[in-house]
Amino acid sequence: MKKLLAFLYVLLLACLAAATVIEKYQGTDYVQEHLYGAWWFSLLWALLTAVAIAWMCKQHMKRWSLILLHGSFVVILAGALLTHLTAERGAIHLRTGEPTAVYQARQNGKAVEKTLPYTLTLNRFEVRYHEGMQAAADYESHITIDDPRRQSPRRQTVSMNHIVSHRSQRFYQGGYDDDMMGSTLIINADPWGIPVTYTGYALLFISLLWLLIDPKGTFRTLLRHPLLQKGSLMVVALLATGSAAAATTVPQETAEAFGRLHVIYNGRICPMQTFAMDFTRKLYGKPHYGPYTAEQVVMGWIFWGEEWSNEPFIKVKGSELKAAFSIGKRATMKDFFGDDGYRLGPLVDEYYRGQHDALHKQAAAVDEKLMLLMQLRQGTPLKLFPYNGQWYAPTDRLPGDISVDDRHFIENVFTLLYEEALQGNFSEMDTILNKIGDYQHKKAADMLPSAFRYKAECAYNSVPVPTILFMLNLTLGFLSLAAIIRLMAGRKDKYQRYAIHGFRLLNMLTFITLTVYIILRGIASGRVPMSNGYETMLTLAWFVQLFTILMSRKAVIMTTFGFLLSGFFLLVSHISQMDPAITHTMPVLNSPLLTLHVSIIMMSYALLALTFLCAIVALCLPRQGEHLQVLSRIFLYPAIATMGLGIFIGAIWANISWGTYWSWDPKETWALITFMVYAIALHTTSLPIFRRPRAYNLFMLLAFLSLVMTYFGVNYFLGGMHSYA
Repeated sequence: MKKLLAFLYVLLLACLAAATVIEKYQGTDYVQEHLYGAWWFSLLWALLTAVAIAWMCKQHMKRWSLILLHGSFVVILAGALLTHLTAERGAIHLRTGEPTAVYQARQNGKAVEKTLPYTLTLNRFEVRYHEGMQAAADYESHITIDDPRRQSPRRQTVSMNHIVSHRSQRFYQGGYDDDMMGSTLIINADPWGIPVTYTGYALLFISLLWLLIDPKGTFRTLLRHPLLQKGSLMVVALLATGSAAAATTVPQETAEAFGRLHVIYNGRICPMQTFAMDFTRKLYGKPHYGPYTAEQVVMGWIFWGEEWSNEPFIKVKGSELKAAFSIGKRATMKDFFGDDGYRLGPLVDEYYRGQHDALHKQAAAVDEKLMLLMQLRQGTPLKLFPYNGQWYAPTDRLPGDISVDDRHFIENVFTLLYEEALQGNFSEMDTILNKIGDYQHKKAADMLPSAFRYKAECAYNSVPVPTILFMLNLTLGFLSLAAIIRLMAGRKDKYQRYAIHGFRLLNMLTFITLTVYIILRGIASGRVPMSNGYETMLTLAWFVQLFTILMSRKAVIMTTFGFLLSGFFLLVSHISQMDPAITHTMPVLNSPLLTLHVSIIMMSYALLALTFLCAIVALCLPRQGEHLQVLSRIFLYPAIATMGLGIFIGAIWANISWGTYWSWDPKETWALITFMVYAIALHTTSLPIFRRPRAYNLFMLLAFLSLVMTYFGVNYFLGGMHSYA
């Protein structure tokens, strides 16, 4: 029976993993109909559940915490089955002023029309924007529900993260027409599946918490293990170099005055310094160019564009593109402009016809950078001038009701700056820049960020904390590793003890520095910074350091773990797909549940990363295998508990945001796979092989691949609703 249970378990994991890959190539509708919605998929879950129950009965399971834990999964699956059999889901398209009762649903894989027992009328649809910007803050459908059962119609507003319920149906904002006169609402009716499934999730959380606090449980027993005071480790390092040329620009003081201005960038009002740093980072790969600050770089491109076109400023990736243009790691703007004009487009077309996809992608990335440069030289991104709640660049078409003085100022101020720049009158430039600042405060005082928020963003921009910390933490990690190895070798002296305490202190200081940096980012963005890949990497590094600080008294190796893992996650935050730019979140992400969901999931990832590090060291240093197995299992229990809670909260958020608590989105599916994979290692009674340190640590090493796939594989390969993070 145990072999059958193991076979069904592994088969289900394989089916789930395969389905996410098939979805990438065949589409969501295909896998929903032929895989997740197929009869054999439900049967596989049912067989696994039945065999698991039979096995638990055969084992005479008596501990109530374990019975509750495994019973919660049965309740969750029962709820999922009820949803599959009884839930109805569809979409209703509304046009302003037209009562509608007919909606589109899917039945047996086919689209069918159904009718509601009442009518919906769209009174108006509107997109709410962040003040003075074109970034959407929310989408709102103002509707009237006219039900014969009620004496008077109901007027309701459906928006992102705000659903409207009527009878057994719930309505969610799904989309809108281009002319803003129509809206599409998602209809979901699941009166039986949701409460049963939520009950199962609640039981799961209670039972997982019970496992952690039960005095007779395995976790509390591990905390008292005599081997807990010992341990060991090893890992990797990295650093960066840079070079730059010299070019014409303004003095640093003038550039700083320019950087203090406000600008509309990424759909929000921020210091020009922020725009300049993101601009320089996107094109050059660093937030500076040799001795020049980002503000000096931007002003150089604005006023001395021809000279800067000769600078090796554009970061180029891909051997195909470098070979095609005979360029190095970085190229000048003129490398892409020949005698016949812009050469990049024809080259891409030629290679793309030959199916050179790699070159096409590389060239497209460079094309985007060239476009940014050309737009800057034309002044398009410089939306510095507010008027009646909108912001304009000096080259924009200004509204007809603007005063003559304001029009003259906006249209000519950069011409004046250019004249003073060419003559080297930088003090006059400072005066003109101050006048622009005065204009901004006069015309948009109520829109500008508070002085505190403005200073927080400038402080956030002033020091590249993640870059410094990833190099510092990795270096300290290796130095502390050397001290630990010396300690393990039995060479103990007073200096050794001082070194250990010194590393603990440094770990605390780097943790405080990262904490301040994250807080500053949160103040600057006006939200909890957990909404994209870059921010979640910072959060992951923060949790790793927090856990290692808390555990460093029980195991000295934890300080080394903290340095190395946090350094690695901060290093990952620098990869090209991670965008550090501060932006507004998508409307669907404007939910307090997002912060809770992401923070708990990141907590789980941090703990699982520590089990991975324990496994690496244990396999490299077999004599320490038992010590590290104990430490790893201590991390594993709260990791599973927090992952279960994170999935539960994510399900609630999904149900509120898009009408279903489980969509078999690739990220959801891989989170479930990861949960199921790591749960295997908890079953040391049924699977005694995991009592052996080598087998356990090897499994934890391989299990980490599922976590890597969950975070990176889904984000950068599979896609889906969660690919933003």
